[in-house]
Amino acid sequence: MPEVERKPKITASRKLLLKSLMLAKAKECWEQEHEEREAEKARYLAERIPSLQTRGLSLSALQDLCRDLHAKVEVVDEERYDIEAMSGMEGRKKMFDAAKSPTSQ
Repeated sequence: MPEVERKPKITASRKLLLKSLMLAKAKECWEQEHEEREAEKARYLAERIPSLQTRGLSLSALQDLCRDLHAKVEVVDEERYDIEAMSGMEGRKKMFDAAKSPTSQ
């Protein structure tokens, strides 16, 4: 039986136009979402972090402030490292237990 050539329901140019319109809309939505995220981040940081007042401080007061900030950064870094280490350890432990269990054989 000879094959019947089917006409596409939509022309190639129309298909390309629709595709470009969809991509433009997706880009617009992505940019808007990105701007909203940045605004939310700025609002959250402004709310959570007080502004740093350094005017009128002496050199020793500024040095003390820097030491305090460095100490706080070290504490946060240690906590982050501990959390990452524990999450990695738990993942390896789960994989080891799964490989060791008799049901996996």
